[in-house]
Formats: sequence, C-alpha cells, structure tokens
Amino acid sequence: MSWTQKLYETYENCAAVIGKLSEEDTVPLLPICHTTQMAQIEVVIDNKGIFKEARIVKKDDARTIIPCTEKSSGGRTSGPAPHPLSDKLQYVAKDYKDYGEKEPYFESADKKGRKTGYIYKLRDWCESQHCHEKAKAILVYVNKGTVIKDLVEKGRILHLGKDGKLLDKWEGEPKDKPEIFSLSKGDSSQSDAFIRWEVEQSDNPCSKTWQDDTLRNSWIKYYSSTKQNKTLCYIKGDELLSADLHPAKIRNDGDSAKLISSNDKSGFTFRGRFTDDFGHQVCGVSFEATQKIHNALRWLIGRQGYRNGDQAIVAWATSGIDVPNPVADMLDDLPSDDPASSVSTAQEFAIKLRDKIRGYKKDLGDTSSIVVMGLDSASPGRMAITFYRELTVSEFIDRLDSWHETCTWVHDYGIKEKKKLIFEGAPAPKDIAIAAYGINVDDKLNKATVERLLPCIIDGRQVPLDIVVSAVRRACNPLSMETWQWNKTLSIACALYKKFYEKEKYDMALDESRKTRDYLYGRLLAAADSLENVALSLTGEKRATNAVRLMQRFSDHPYSTWKTIELSLVPYRTRLVRENKYLAVIDKVMTMFEPSEDFTNDKPLGGEFLLGYHCQREVLKRKKGQADGVEDINTIEEDES
Repeated sequence: MSWTQKLYETYENCAAVIGKLSEEDTVPLLPICHTTQMAQIEVVIDNKGIFKEARIVKKDDARTIIPCTEKSSGGRTSGPAPHPLSDKLQYVAKDYKDYGEKEPYFESADKKGRKTGYIYKLRDWCESQHCHEKAKAILVYVNKGTVIKDLVEKGRILHLGKDGKLLDKWEGEPKDKPEIFSLSKGDSSQSDAFIRWEVEQSDNPCSKTWQDDTLRNSWIKYYSSTKQNKTLCYIKGDELLSADLHPAKIRNDGDSAKLISSNDKSGFTFRGRFTDDFGHQVCGVSFEATQKIHNALRWLIGRQGYRNGDQAIVAWATSGIDVPNPVADMLDDLPSDDPASSVSTAQEFAIKLRDKIRGYKKDLGDTSSIVVMGLDSASPGRMAITFYRELTVSEFIDRLDSWHETCTWVHDYGIKEKKKLIFEGAPAPKDIAIAAYGINVDDKLNKATVERLLPCIIDGRQVPLDIVVSAVRRACNPLSMETWQWNKTLSIACALYKKFYEKEKYDMALDESRKTRDYLYGRLLAAADSLENVALSLTGEKRATNAVRLMQRFSDHPYSTWKTIELSLVPYRTRLVRENKYLAVIDKVMTMFEPSEDFTNDKPLGGEFLLGYHCQREVLKRKKGQADGVEDINTIEEDES
C-alpha cells in the first residue's frame, strides 16, 4: 500500500495550504470531513437566524468547501444523504414541499424509520459539546420554514410559475431571463440550486461559513466523536477510528468511482469472502487516513494531473513542489517570454524546454521522491490504479529529459492563437494517439495508447512498434487529411521512427552522407514536391502536387511511381527561370544509390523515407511571410540566391 503512504505524506507536508481556495487550484486540498460543491445561491442571516439578504453566486466563485459525512461525500446513489450545513434546496428548505416537485429531504426517514433528514444532522451537531454559533444560527433560520419564501419574496432570487411552484425552466423573453436559470446545467432547475450560508456576527469579521476555520474544526471534532469502531490502520500503524465508507469524487466533482471499496452487506462486493461489514478482516484503513489520502489525490489531479475522459495520470513530489506531468503537452506548459509572438526558432524552444525540465531537479533537490500514478475505471463505481512508479528526483528528471532528447523532431502544428507553432521536442502522447489512429480515434483506443506510452517515458521502454507503423502509414497518405493535420502527423511519425531506431542515430538536419535506399527515395520525393510547388505558386495555382498525391503509392512502389512523378515534372520545369537547385538535388541523389539495384528495386519503403523527405523539404523550402510566420507550410517561393 505504498501509494497510500505516499499520499498521506504529501497531505501532511502540504498542511499549510489545507482549506485554501486559490485561482491556481481548481480543487483545494480539503480538511478531513469536508468536500466541495458548486454553490448557486448565497443566503445571508444574522447570528439570531434572521434573514438579511440573498445573492447569486458568480461562477468563478462558486466552489465552496462544506462539511460532509462519509455517506454524503461518497455519493447519494443509495438514497438521500444530506450534508450537515450547506446543501440543495431540496434538503435545506422546510417549505420545499410547498414549492418543489421532488421528494423533500428536510425531515426524511429511511425505510426502517431512522431519521435521515437534513435537520436531524444539523440539530445533532448543534446539541453536541462541539457546537458552533454559526451552525446554531442556521438551525434557527431553517426551522422557520421560510427559505424558499424568502428567496422568492425578499431575495428576488427564485421564481414561481402560475401554479405557485418553482419554475423548471424560463419560458419568457430571453432578455428577461433571471440569472438563476443561467447557472443551471443540463436538466437541472431552480429546485436543484445549492445553498451556502453567511452568518453575520458583530465579534467575527469572517461571515462566510466556508472560510471559517473554527466552524470547520467544530464539525471535524463532532463528526469524529460520533464514530465508535476502531481498527488497525495499515497506513499509520496505530489502532484508530475506522472508516465506514471511503471517499469518491477523486477525478472530478461527478466521479462516483472509488479506489477503496469495502461494503459487503449489499451488492456483495467481495462475494462473501469476509464476515464483517467493512472488510476490516483483509486490510484496515482508518477514517482519518482515508480522508487524507483521497483529499491529497483529488487535489493533485485537479492541480497538475492529466485527464482524458475517465483516465487520469498524475506525477507529484511528496514535498508538494510542482513537477512536470510526463504525458502533458509541454508546448502548453512552457510559456513564451512574449505571449504575443511565436517561438523564434525550433532550437530556442528546445533549449527552453530542456532548461525547464532540468530546473526541476534544482528545485526539488535530492531528498524528494517522485510518484507517477495512473487511474482509470471500467465501470461507474470502481476505479483501478493502471500505472504506479516511485522514483528518485534524478531518475524521474533524467528519464523525462531522455524522452524529450531521443523522441524529438522539428514540428509544425500550424497556427494557434495567432502564433506559428514550430518547435523542436517530443510530441505529447495524446498527439501521438491522433497521429497513429486519426483525429476521430475513439476514447478507449486513445486512453490505451497514452497508457502504453507512459512506460516508454518513465521506464525508458521501447515505443510499441504497432504505434510507429500506424503513424508512418497515416503520414504516407496526405490526401486523407487537411494540410496542417498531415504536417503534424508527418513530424510525429518521424519522431517515433527516430525513437524506435535510436541506434541508427538519425539527425533532424539533412544528412547528405546517408546512402540508405529509403532515405534517398525520401529526398527524391521532397525535391520533386518542392519543384512542382514552386511552379504552381508562380501561376497562383493551389492544389496538391503530384508527389503528394502519389505519396502512398510511392511508399509501396517507389521505383515505378518515381517514373510517373518524374514525367509529371516536365511541364513545370519550363515555368521556372531558375530550377537548378531542385534538379541538382534530384541528379545528385540519383547518383548516390549504392548499389544501383537499390534504385530499381520496387519493394515498399520503410518509415525512414519520411525522415529523408522531411529533412530535404525543410532545406529546399522558403516560406512566404517568414517574418510574421503565418503562411501555410506548403506555400514555397523560389530561392532568389
């Protein structure tokens, strides 16, 4: 259970940021017995429980830290489970039965007659020795049974229909649409609005309940006092209060999948292998420990994790210092000195990226350990750890640096946010998946590809051959995609091929001394493509060259296809005043085939021909608008030299 120990250590090391909401963190590091919800309505009362005002919560301020129980934080799939302080109208409004259509949970009970309603949880807390004045004020107010009435009449927040019930959706003029309807998602209505509380006290400047540390500590002490059973905690090694349920919402607010599942009284998770309620016979995790490890994992994923549907991959240092995510797009992670301009050269980007990666080693030092963890779920209720590694700082940084050193190529990703994305580096795993299987790759294959590439980055394993082959095949078929997509696929295929055949020591610059058959045929194709492209640009024609159109056939039958391409160049050669550069390349390359039978051999080409093609094309082309860097990569002018 080393992952639990590492998460527990991380939580303890980052105690200074517990409960702090910041713009950097989409999810805060939560105190135990607390969770977060997105609030829509803020109700202000005084310390005597008298309604003062109400307001709509702005979306950028909606995330709210609230007290919770194990059941309410783990999901409400098996019945109502109220949060003890802040919750939906359906729970906190005693008068909901008069205005809402759904079943009210203010004073609800289960089938056995046990009181499960919101008011009972709040009342028990307020009647305990750990009570808090703000909780008492809220109890007084909600007991009046005027929450919805006040929000309709005094707050002007909620709106009723002709039948006196809460409107499900706005049917009036769009310009008159109340703000509360703009906050609803999907099929949710006003009745699903989440309420948070402000309690104004003369002797307390902090009126916001979700920011009051004394209120949080009050709830933690009370809820801990309600637990009776103890177990040997395998994380801390002590006899501690046991956990009845383990938290969910690990990857996002709507995540119901759990890493630790223990209930064997319903659903028969363990198929009768254990006789106790919560699986303590196999492994004990204390209430405090499970809260801390899950809160730490949730915080780390929200802060620095890579998410791809149900898949989540996160790397972290137990010290809490930021570390690069191995599968993230480093292009997005590396800000430019001048956001309005593009990276000036591909090498400049590579230097910045290398300095950034190596800079982590200096920041982290030698004492921190790095953990890389992958999560995924095959069903809504269960989650699995699909990848787990513990490394030293030097191991992690060296392997990440090695990946970006050996799987690097010069990439042109087109134009994004008015910047020309030309850079030198390793492609992101998500881009590799698209290059290998197309832009419409299904989620399952996409996740599987990223998962298979993770050991290549972290463990230094070989890139799977089938991914390399698939990327090469797609790069040989430029007519199946748009120009920018093809250029991206082509450079990624080159990077993967270079990485797979690392011992060949392929260079990203044109290697004029390399005489392999595939490489030379790639150079021939690039020269023919460049020559025709220049001739077409002089007459204003915009279409794919014969070299591009026949590229797939050329990869399968290079010798016979080259005859067709060479004959097609005859009319374009007459258009050029200076064609020596392109013909000189063709003539020179033709003489480099050794033995000459390599040229006349019509067997299919390997991925190496893409490297020769890409390198030769880069040498021959000169783009229009080079100063602003916004011209299409295939628009080529004749060199004036």
